[in-house]
Amino acid sequence: MPNGIVPVPTPVNEPIRAYAPGSPEKASLKAKLEQMLSDEIEIPLIIGGEEVRTGNTAMAVCPHDHRHVLGVYHKAGEAEVARAIEASQAAWREWSEMPWEHRAAVMLKAAELLAGPWRDTLNAACMLNQSKTVFQAEIDSACELIDFWRFNPYYMRFIYEQQPGGDLGHWDYVEYRALEGFIFAVTPFNFASIAGNLPTSPALMGNTVLWKPASSAVFTAHWLMKLFEEAGFPPGVINLIPGSGGQVGNPVMASPHLAGVHFTGSTPVFQGMWRTVGDNIASYKTYPRIVGETGGKDFIFAHPSSDVDALGTALVRGAFEYQGQKCSAASRAYIPKSIWPKLKDVLLGQIAEIEMGPPTDFRNFFNAVIDGGAFADITSYIQHAKDSSDAEILCGGEWDDSTGYYIHPTVVQTSDPRFKLMEEEIFGPVLTVYVYDDAALDDTLELCDTTSPYALTGAIFSQDRAAAVKMAAALRHAAGNFYINDKPTGAVVGQQPFGGSRASGTNDKAGSYLNLIRWTSQRTIKENFVPPKHVAYPFMGEE
Repeated sequence: MPNGIVPVPTPVNEPIRAYAPGSPEKASLKAKLEQMLSDEIEIPLIIGGEEVRTGNTAMAVCPHDHRHVLGVYHKAGEAEVARAIEASQAAWREWSEMPWEHRAAVMLKAAELLAGPWRDTLNAACMLNQSKTVFQAEIDSACELIDFWRFNPYYMRFIYEQQPGGDLGHWDYVEYRALEGFIFAVTPFNFASIAGNLPTSPALMGNTVLWKPASSAVFTAHWLMKLFEEAGFPPGVINLIPGSGGQVGNPVMASPHLAGVHFTGSTPVFQGMWRTVGDNIASYKTYPRIVGETGGKDFIFAHPSSDVDALGTALVRGAFEYQGQKCSAASRAYIPKSIWPKLKDVLLGQIAEIEMGPPTDFRNFFNAVIDGGAFADITSYIQHAKDSSDAEILCGGEWDDSTGYYIHPTVVQTSDPRFKLMEEEIFGPVLTVYVYDDAALDDTLELCDTTSPYALTGAIFSQDRAAAVKMAAALRHAAGNFYINDKPTGAVVGQQPFGGSRASGTNDKAGSYLNLIRWTSQRTIKENFVPPKHVAYPFMGEE
């Protein structure tokens, strides 16, 4: 270790590329898309740095063209999980004791690789496997992930600098240790940045990881794993084990070496994992850390003083970017009666301009939902609205899965603030609007706060500052990320640490030091320079 206090470069957010017509970055990305579409690859597990093929396979496809196979991936089972646990344990000692600046260097190298030679690869994989527009991919698989990998080393040093004071004569300090065991990282389909951050943030703090990506996004996960390897993560530090929840999750959760869970996904799955940890608590070597970001039923609440044009744009972007498949997506809206006629025109007018189709056509704003299961779930909610006397379909309400899993952007107006589509997470391109009487602002704020079990994101619109203060106070616990005159999506690393409470998760704020500190176990050290040499105290000198 060098005799020096090693600085970490002060991070700045990665600039977003425009991919304008005729630009070099557009030509380069188009070429990568063509290459990936022409190649069908085999995707093995990666365990202890070795490729593992099980013969139990599934296909990675394009959601917008589900007949097009991007690759065939191998699925892990109980034997592979056991092998991955063994590999993680073998790598743990050397990695956890490696000087922190060298772990930081691996992460910073990953950021530079992604910002440069790997950018097209990850963006193209995200566009094809997750059906994202070029802009949605650029802000996700490039910029946000680069930001995680630049900011997290900076936060790591900040954590290590947090030390106690002390008196003269002795020295007191805290050592931030890796957890004993492995971390189980379970990542969703919808964000490559989350898939890249959930395994690497615990690894940065000296932990080893078993990583289970979403089955519908294994193609992107494969390229992320290749990037991890080039960045210099040693074999066994991050082990890629795709597969079914039961075949992978059950043996992982049963291992006595489980030290933590880093999860993003559905609320029921997370609750089930927490329940399993509770059932197994006596068998673990340490109490596992449980960190999760789960569902949302995110809202936009408008005051009569709202800027209607800005509100309409926020509703369209918040609800329909990436087909509403964001845990932060605007899913319910509370609109005062006085502005609803004008807002309705703005809202429906902007939606009418949306072009839908494959992400390889850069003119499209809107692509396909992720897979057949999501398609069936989302369309069942739309059908419920069609069949209900309490709801009216204002636009959309159509779908077609003959080529890709396409569902038109749908706006539902309901007369019932407790309508099913106002309460339950849909995770698709469906926005439900409840129009309230202007005089019922207070009651409607209470409805917004109590209708959903979730508390992830929310937004208010108001040009009246006093009203905004009142609305923010009424909705204090309704969202972990709260927006004023903005859409409830698009949290930026280093600017808006992300996470929610209630049924939306543990609110450990990815994109800040608050998440990283969960992956450490502190040891307090006191060194006495001149220890006492006799049992007697001064008070014992006389009767």
